[in-house]
Amino acid sequence: METLLMKESPLLLPLNKQKTVYDGFITVQDRDFRVRISLPPDLQLKRAKLHCCWQLKRLLKAYQPILKQRLQRSSDLGSFILELKTVLEVALKNRPDHVTIPPPQYYSQLIAELESLGWDKLLFIDTEFCTLRLKGVDSSGHEHVLTVKLKPKYPFEAPEYTADLPVPFSVTWTLQSTLAHIHKRFLAELEGLAEFWSVLDEIDVQTWVLEPEKPSRADTMRRIAIGNNVSIKVEIDPRHPRMLPDCCLLGAEHVVTPLRSKLNTNMHLWNPDCGVLQNLKDVLEIEFPSPATHEKSLVESLSTECGICYSFRLESAIPDQVCNDPRCGQPFHQACLYEWLRGLPTSRQSFNTVFGECPYCSKPITVKTAVHKQ
Repeated sequence: METLLMKESPLLLPLNKQKTVYDGFITVQDRDFRVRISLPPDLQLKRAKLHCCWQLKRLLKAYQPILKQRLQRSSDLGSFILELKTVLEVALKNRPDHVTIPPPQYYSQLIAELESLGWDKLLFIDTEFCTLRLKGVDSSGHEHVLTVKLKPKYPFEAPEYTADLPVPFSVTWTLQSTLAHIHKRFLAELEGLAEFWSVLDEIDVQTWVLEPEKPSRADTMRRIAIGNNVSIKVEIDPRHPRMLPDCCLLGAEHVVTPLRSKLNTNMHLWNPDCGVLQNLKDVLEIEFPSPATHEKSLVESLSTECGICYSFRLESAIPDQVCNDPRCGQPFHQACLYEWLRGLPTSRQSFNTVFGECPYCSKPITVKTAVHKQ
């Protein structure tokens, strides 16, 4: 049986006659790592798969893009193994000198706490028993996920938490705290946000929401369609969801100006005992288009494509710059219009605003510097 020889390492042996599977060890810094390489039937190295032990997988986790690149460029399996050894040497050199391995009591306590919490609450746990995802269901039946990252000194060291919530989630940690305490605190937070989600659910069901396209439970903003190329962006306060939200009217000035005037004039009519949607209707003196009262053809007219790139969505942005001439009213993405005007010799810029001509009707139009979200 042929072997693949590598300097300063044991042999890789083919496990089948087709020589599509090789198995063996790589020795780096006096440590042996088990590897297996699977080749496709045509033996193309660029489509090979590397299987390794969990220690090696952990070491190479941050180097996966580099390994894929080396795999594509290697001329044969032997040269790739040498490349793999080089990457592994770098990984071993850059790893922390002291990696804390949890004691046996860590695992026994974790299992006991999961038993007490209930296995039905556990959605995921990684192979190192450090990262868990716990399920919580709110009073409306919506499922939420709490990610808990345990540290090697748990429970003497507080875990880290991340959750799909509109507010930061934290737990006052003591030595008596357990996963059950964390989960109970999580459920209490869900109940405290129930009214906030109820307000947004009403908006999502009864209006045409332009942004975000697929809202998460952490999103506090909704951009609601009012009419053709006219919308309102509202930012709901998670702790006071029925109070007057931050509002921003978007669209051509000749349409937005009267709505803005009504908003300012009728602001005193806002009633916290009523829903946000009903208050917006009363203050703006309008009826929002909704799936129940308007056909799909109207929705398509509300989603007018950009007059420059001819698409509705540009990454996550939708057209929110509109020509103010009533006879035109063509919408554009902010980034598209900014780049278009900046490329014209007749345009001029003052601070963060570019002044130019509408690409469609040549009437004056302005746009502020495109802001790129981080």
